[in-house]
Amino acid sequence: MNWLVHQIVDRHLARVAREYAQGRLLDIGCGEKPYRALFAPFITEHVGLDHVDTQHPQDAIDLYGYADAIPVEAMSFDTVLCTTVLEHVEEPARALVEMHRVLRPAGILILTAPLFWHVHEAPRDFYRYTAFGLRYLCEKAGFTIMELTPLSGFVVTFAQEMVYFIHDSLPGWLIPVVGRTLGSLVQGVACLLAPLDRSTHFTWMYLVVARKP
Repeated sequence: MNWLVHQIVDRHLARVAREYAQGRLLDIGCGEKPYRALFAPFITEHVGLDHVDTQHPQDAIDLYGYADAIPVEAMSFDTVLCTTVLEHVEEPARALVEMHRVLRPAGILILTAPLFWHVHEAPRDFYRYTAFGLRYLCEKAGFTIMELTPLSGFVVTFAQEMVYFIHDSLPGWLIPVVGRTLGSLVQGVACLLAPLDRSTHFTWMYLVVARKP
């Protein structure tokens, strides 16, 4: 239902993993560790952190805790990965301070956070972020921004939300055939048009790479 945005995220994370990931990695809000294989060639250890009430399977969790209260000693990791988690954290500023705390000097934070997206994983869905807000929060926590990249324009954002609208509007018995067919068609058209779209202020997601001095 959302192969297009997953494809985009995977492409960008593959690049930043290759360029920045190192040493021990803490995956905050790890869920099932969907990016384990992608980061594996560049790190020595992949530690997954999630909370006990997560809506995802817990088989991949190594450490239970919260983004704003990470139960490890300071300067324990070389890389922190935090993908589509910050919108679910009640105190995002405190979470970024914690990420800074657990990183060693010159450690890297790789983070994604949405600007336009529907409510999901309710009721733990609290915020959306502009580039200005992400820069402010990261720099206030002590990070130096290396990259702050919008991952789409209007076409991808609109198409993906259209797919979810179609899915939510159809009777359940029509979703397997009609919903998936229409969803694939909408995303396919968006995939073709996306290279022509420069309206990045409509992005559904930002990617941040930041360094602890």
